[in-house]
Amino acid sequence: MNESMKILFVEDEEALGMVVSDSLRSRGFEVDYHTDGESALQAALKNRYDVLVLDVMLPKMDGFSLAREFRKNNSSTPIIFLTARSQTEDVVEGFELGGNDYLKKPFSMEELIVRVKSLTGRALNKETSELEECFVGKYKFNIQKQTLELDGKTKSLTHRESQVLFMLFEKRNQVLERKQVLDQLWGDDSFFNGRSMDVFITRLRKYLRDDPNIQIVNIRGIGYKLML
Repeated sequence: MNESMKILFVEDEEALGMVVSDSLRSRGFEVDYHTDGESALQAALKNRYDVLVLDVMLPKMDGFSLAREFRKNNSSTPIIFLTARSQTEDVVEGFELGGNDYLKKPFSMEELIVRVKSLTGRALNKETSELEECFVGKYKFNIQKQTLELDGKTKSLTHRESQVLFMLFEKRNQVLERKQVLDQLWGDDSFFNGRSMDVFITRLRKYLRDDPNIQIVNIRGIGYKLML
């Protein structure tokens, strides 16, 4: 499966960039490596990638600006931010701009590959393999295609958005524990991962707002409930 997976990798520290690129290629990934934001954005808009891995601090155009411009044309390709920053507002800003995950430097190649595979997996989990679509209120949720459809209009979801929505749907009208989602999708229930999950919940509420009977209720300190 890795042979067909194409990654746009952007990192201005060339020594690190070459090591990561070569390591990914040795594991069967196709890598398009850039050292500045402007050339990377041109490549991102011109070519098809399975995932974008963007350093936040880049010359000519930083990673957040690159993501903002890219999301104007593409709302579904996953984006992973690489950052040495640890401030909460920086992490949250990345997710609000359409990011799907982040890694703090220094990171291991194994961790990066796990994140890439998690965001680009075709199946949400084993239970979804036989269930192709379902109805979330008035919306038709195509689980395999990762789309929401209402009144002839289709919204493409990212892989992580689809994962969260499917978990909510499975536990509809029940409380989905926050820790369960974070452990299963993010790997742990750290504060930063929790904040990123909140951003995804906010996105899903926005996507589902045309059906007033749908509510995603925050059960403070416990989790969320999808009420239909």
